[in-house]
Amino acid sequence: MAQTNLPTQNLIEIKKIKDGVVYLKDGGLIQLIMVNGINFDLKSEEEQNAIIGGFQKFLNSLDFRTQFFIHSRKVNIQKYLENIAERKKSETNELLKIQIDEYLNFIKSFVEQNAIISKSFFVVVPYNPTPEAAATASGLMGMFKFGNRKPSKTEEQTASAKIQGDLEQLRNRSEGIIAGLEQMELRAAPLEDDELTELFYNLYNPQLTEKKNINIPS
Repeated sequence: MAQTNLPTQNLIEIKKIKDGVVYLKDGGLIQLIMVNGINFDLKSEEEQNAIIGGFQKFLNSLDFRTQFFIHSRKVNIQKYLENIAERKKSETNELLKIQIDEYLNFIKSFVEQNAIISKSFFVVVPYNPTPEAAATASGLMGMFKFGNRKPSKTEEQTASAKIQGDLEQLRNRSEGIIAGLEQMELRAAPLEDDELTELFYNLYNPQLTEKKNINIPS
């Protein structure tokens, strides 16, 4: 049976990442919002019921599809251990040096037996053009390709206006998601370009340890 070797890029649905937005090859747009976690089990029964009620109200307020997912990742703490070792070298108190050394040995022994896992929580906010908009976009693309001619200024302005409209719709959805989460006292923030790149790198390379952490702004 003949084998077809396809470039890796052909297997990835992402076209580009720009200004905090993931552009998909099918024309769709996505923003990813990172949300801080809470320890539900430590809440009182009254607080738990309030959280559940608030989340139910939040879901009922949405008029578009969303996705929630948890990203679990093995954390590489080598850099942390190196920093502790450097701290030991600069310490002049012999008792503290011994304590630092014991702490390093404890951490190394613990990591050998237990993987350090970080969990990040995300909301995926999509926006796909309506059938009418998609048909318009298809028509514009057809005009662009016809005879390999250069699109007119009017056509470029129309296409640009459509993209800006789609981006505005997407950001309105994201702002609504963030506002709804904040009502439940959950901090949330959309990921920026470098954070999106890092996240997708990790998702497409699950065998590798995490390169860096993605943090929610305070």
